[in-house]
Amino acid sequence: MRLTRAESKAANKRALIDAAREVVGRDGARAKLEEITQLAGLTTGAVYSLFGGKDGLMVAMIDDYTGPLDREPVERIPSSRPLEEAVAAIARQYWRMSADPEAAGLLLFEVRVLELVLNDANLLARLNAAINTAEADLVRHLAGREHDGVPVTAEQALRLARALKALLSGLGQAVILGVHGGSEEFFADAARSLVTARVLGPA
Repeated sequence: MRLTRAESKAANKRALIDAAREVVGRDGARAKLEEITQLAGLTTGAVYSLFGGKDGLMVAMIDDYTGPLDREPVERIPSSRPLEEAVAAIARQYWRMSADPEAAGLLLFEVRVLELVLNDANLLARLNAAINTAEADLVRHLAGREHDGVPVTAEQALRLARALKALLSGLGQAVILGVHGGSEEFFADAARSLVTARVLGPA
């Protein structure tokens, strides 16, 4: 079936972003546009037509990257369920991601992206914006859930989301690097231990 012009444009954008992720994951700031387009099966002209140039493609790649926290388990839990259940679901998903054989490639990509953006103020600002958007989305899924019979405020959910991300990032890297294997329930127990008055702060 022949693609429409809009479908072809979207497919080419996707191919270039995916290729950019692969090449940046391997080469970091040394990533060459020619290698990206070759991997995508397109020309450099397509990059300029679709993204305005390499910088635009890098911005699109960063905007496309949502980070390792998959919020699907949280979205499957009704908002009426307690905060601890949502936090445990996130932790279990993070353990599964960390134990996946492809997790090392994801970690390397994240390191390469940091190398790339720390040398470019515009890209750093875009990455920060993408991180803030993902954080706000997570807060939205945590806020309003009950803890000790009281709904958690957005400010409390933000404090918890930041602590949770830091905890799971450290535990996940240890699994990926082979420092320890951890376990799905250990991740869940560690995450639930953050749901305290000290971490959440005042309502």
